[in-house]
Amino acid sequence: MILIKTPEEIESMRLSCRLAAQTLRMIAPHVQPGVTTDQLNTLCHQFILDHGATPSPLNYRPTPRNPQGFPKSICTSVNHQVCHGIPSQRILREGDIINVDVTVYLNGFHGDTSRTFFVGPPTSRNKKLVQVAEECLSVGIAAAQPGGYFGDIGAAIEQHARQQHCSVVREYCGHGIGRSFHEEPAVLHYGTRERGAKLLPGMIFTIEPMINQGRAEVKLMPDQWTVVTKDHSLSAQFEHTVLITPEGNEILTVS
Repeated sequence: MILIKTPEEIESMRLSCRLAAQTLRMIAPHVQPGVTTDQLNTLCHQFILDHGATPSPLNYRPTPRNPQGFPKSICTSVNHQVCHGIPSQRILREGDIINVDVTVYLNGFHGDTSRTFFVGPPTSRNKKLVQVAEECLSVGIAAAQPGGYFGDIGAAIEQHARQQHCSVVREYCGHGIGRSFHEEPAVLHYGTRERGAKLLPGMIFTIEPMINQGRAEVKLMPDQWTVVTKDHSLSAQFEHTVLITPEGNEILTVS
């Protein structure tokens, strides 16, 4: 069931989403050559706590193989890592790209956003991909209109990626969000227009296309979290939490 948020819930989500966006803005100047991804994690973790919230990924979804769940407070996915990269002692180097994915839990609600950063000046190899990934998010948001369908979002993203000779990851997608980190529906980044559930005012969900420079196929690493491209090509991602309104939509994760 896709939940329709009440006006009170929407106001609460504006606050959690705003803090997620502020965290991402705070960390931006720290994404530099020589910095470790764990240092980025520490800075974000403390910033979130200092603002009265908790990081949603920390200890998320424990399993028998990973009883503590996700071990860090943010996800950091570098170069060919697609998503869910675990912060570590890995040192960022000039020419890398890194997606920093931030989700916070504030006053009973989650807010989720991410962006891909250049480490140092962008290279010709990665500049185009990051631009296409950001454009894919923009066209997906533009397609999210009341009375439309979730398939409209995926179709717009997939069409733009293909036109730019990039591929869309299919195994991972956007999601509803609110009192739970992940709610219905699954928001696919590919599909057919006028298919899927209808978009109604009060729905809140993430759009977060993962765009590969090479083939779309991915694989899960032995840590059971980090996802990488099978062909070792670069991957980039941007994400916003979006509210459907009677007039159109509102991006909640704008700082």
